[in-house]
Amino acid sequence: MENEQQPEATASTVSDYVSDASFDEMNLAEPLRRAIAEHGYTKPTPVQSRTFRPVRDGKDVIVRSKTGTGKTAAFAIPILERIPDGRRKPSVLVMCPTRELAIQVGQEFEALARHRDLSVVTIYGGASMGEQLDKLKAGAEIVVGTPGRVFDHIRRKTLLLEECIVSVLDEADEMLNMGFFEEVTRILDHLPATCQQLLFSATVPADIEQIIKQYLTTPETILLSGDEYRVDNIHNVLYHTVDAYPKPRNLLYMIEQEEPETAIVFCNTRSDTSLVCAVLNRNGYDAELLNGDLAQKERERVMAKVKRGEVRFMVATDIAARGIDISDLSHVVNYSLPEDPSVFMHRVGRTGRIGKKGTSLSLVSGAEIMTLSALQKKFSIDFEERKLPTPEEAKGRWTERHVAELKEAMSASIFEAYIPLAQQLKARPDGEYLTAFALKYFFQHHRIEKMTDLQKAEHKKVEHDRKELLEKSFLKDRERESRGPRAGRGGERDRGPRREHGDRPREDRPREVRAPREERPRPPRAERPALVDTDLSSIPTIEVSATLEDSGSRPAAPERETPAREVSAEREVSTVREVHAEREVRVEREAGVRGEGGVRGEAGEPRPSRGRVFISWGEESGADEATIRALVSAGVPGTELLLVELRRSHTFVEVQPEAVDPLVNALNGKLHGDQPLLVERARRRRRR
Repeated sequence: MENEQQPEATASTVSDYVSDASFDEMNLAEPLRRAIAEHGYTKPTPVQSRTFRPVRDGKDVIVRSKTGTGKTAAFAIPILERIPDGRRKPSVLVMCPTRELAIQVGQEFEALARHRDLSVVTIYGGASMGEQLDKLKAGAEIVVGTPGRVFDHIRRKTLLLEECIVSVLDEADEMLNMGFFEEVTRILDHLPATCQQLLFSATVPADIEQIIKQYLTTPETILLSGDEYRVDNIHNVLYHTVDAYPKPRNLLYMIEQEEPETAIVFCNTRSDTSLVCAVLNRNGYDAELLNGDLAQKERERVMAKVKRGEVRFMVATDIAARGIDISDLSHVVNYSLPEDPSVFMHRVGRTGRIGKKGTSLSLVSGAEIMTLSALQKKFSIDFEERKLPTPEEAKGRWTERHVAELKEAMSASIFEAYIPLAQQLKARPDGEYLTAFALKYFFQHHRIEKMTDLQKAEHKKVEHDRKELLEKSFLKDRERESRGPRAGRGGERDRGPRREHGDRPREDRPREVRAPREERPRPPRAERPALVDTDLSSIPTIEVSATLEDSGSRPAAPERETPAREVSAEREVSTVREVHAEREVRVEREAGVRGEGGVRGEAGEPRPSRGRVFISWGEESGADEATIRALVSAGVPGTELLLVELRRSHTFVEVQPEAVDPLVNALNGKLHGDQPLLVERARRRRRR
C-alpha cells in the first residue's frame, strides 16, 4: 500500500501558492542556494516545500497538485541535491508530454544547475538529432525529453539508462491521454530496479494506477489540493454566442469589450486555429498560430515572440499549449469549450499562475450547454454571464480606444512636420491604404514598447530582490563560518555532512569559483586506461588527409602543463591518432573491396581528396548499395561513387569534390515514396 500524506489543506484552507517555509530550512548546498536566489525565487511554494524531503531521501513519490504551483522546481531542487557532480552519464530522466514543456523543464534545470558541474540535454522530435547526440556522448547527466524521442535514442543505444538514479513523469495524465502509454512503459522497463520514480499528475486515472502498481515501490502520495481539482484566482466570464453573425465575429466583439493585454485563444481543432488566427490578424490584432502542423523551428520562433511580448494573442490547440508557462498572461480565451470538462481546468491554468490573478473568457453556443453544466456542477465553477456588444457598439469602442491611444502618444511627441504629408495622403487615391498601414505599424510597435517597459520594470524589481537575497545569504554564510571554529568538530553541529547522497562533506568543498567545464581535465573514459603507459614514440605517425589536417582537428599538445595534464594531453593525442588511423584503414579496405581508385598506395602517398554527402535514406527504409547507386545515377548521370557507407537511418556517399554541389541540388527534396529526401554536404563531426 502506498503511504498517502493528506495535506493540512484538508483540515484548514492553506494556500497552494504561498508557503510559510523558506529555502534556508531545506539545508541546501551553497551552489544550489545561490542559483535559486539568482533565479528570483524568494520562498518555496507548498508543493516545493512538501516534496523536498521525500524526494531528496530517495523515496518514490506521487504528487497531485494544481497547475501553476511550481511543480517543475518541486522535483528539480531535490534532484539536484541528490545528483553528484561530474558523473558524465545519464543520471536523471524527465519525460514530458510536449516539446514546449520539455524545453521549459530543461531550461529550469539549466538555471538551477548553473553553479554545478552538471549538463542538461533536451531531446524531442523535430529538432536536430546531431546536437542531441553530441550532448549525450559528452555525458549529459540530466536528460529531459518527450517519450517518442527518448525511446528512439534508447532503441539506437545512444541513451543508456543502466545507471540512472531518478526518473520523473511530468504531467503524467496528459502524457497518457496523448497515447504515450506504450512508449512510457517501455522506457520504464529500461531503468534499473533501484531507480527512484517520481510521478506528477493532476489526476490519477486507471492507466496511471497500473504504472504505479508496476513500477513504484511503496510510493508516498502528496495530495495538496484534496480530491477537488480546481484552479483558484481565476475570474470566469461567459458570453453566449449570437447567431446573427459568424462565430469569429462573436470573438472579435468579446475581445473588443474585454480588451485583454495578452491571451491564449484555445480552439478544439487545427482548422479553427488557422481561421481564428487569420481573422485576428486581418482585424488588426497581433496573433500567432501554434498547433501540431507547425515544424519545430516555427514553434520555437512563435514561443520566443510570445515570451518577448511581441504577440498579443497566441491561438493554439490543447495539445500544442500543454505545459506552456507564459509570465503575466492576463487572459485565457475559449473559442470553443472542450469536450472533456477537465481539459477546461488545464486551459484556464495557463493564467493566474503562482497565486497571480487571471481571467477566463468563454464563448458558449447551444451545442456546448452540456459541457457548461458539467463545469458548473462537477468543478463548482461560478461563471459571470455578460452580453456581447452590438456591432455598432463594438465598432464605436474600437475607434474610441485607438483614438485615445493616439492622443496619449501625441502628448509626448513632436509631429507637426508630418502634417503636410498627412494632407497630401488624403488627396491620393491610395491614401487610405497608406494611412491604414501607418496606423497598424504604430499600434503594433506602441504595444510592444509598453510591454518592454513593463518587463524592464519587473526585471529591475526582480534584480533588486535578488541582490537583497544574495546579500542576506552572504551575511549568513559569514556568520556561520565565524561560529564554525567555536562549534568544534565533535559532531555537535546541526548541519553535518550528508555522505549518503554521494557528495563530499560541505566543509571539504573548495570555495573558489569553478573554471569552465571545457578548461578542466576530464577523467579518462572507460576505454582509455590501456593507453596510460603507452610510449608515444612507439606509435607510428599517421598521415591524415588534407581535409582533416586543415580543419585543425588534431589537438596541439600544450607547451607547459603540470604532469597530470601532460598525461591527459598524451592520451588525447594517442586516441585521436588511433581514431584517424582506424578511419583511414577502414576507408581503404572498403574502397579496395569495391575495386575503386583513389586509395593510398603502397609507398604511402595520400589519396586524392573526396567530397562526402549525407542522404536521409538508410537500411531501415530498405536502402542498399544498389538502390543508392541507382538514385545517384538517376539524379546526376555519370557521377562516380567512390564509397557508399550505409547506416540504419541514413547513408553517406563519397564523390569527387566538384560533384558534391550538383548531387545535392539534384537530389535534395526529391520524393522517395511519400517522403522528401534530405541530401546535403556532410558536416564534420566535432571532436571532444
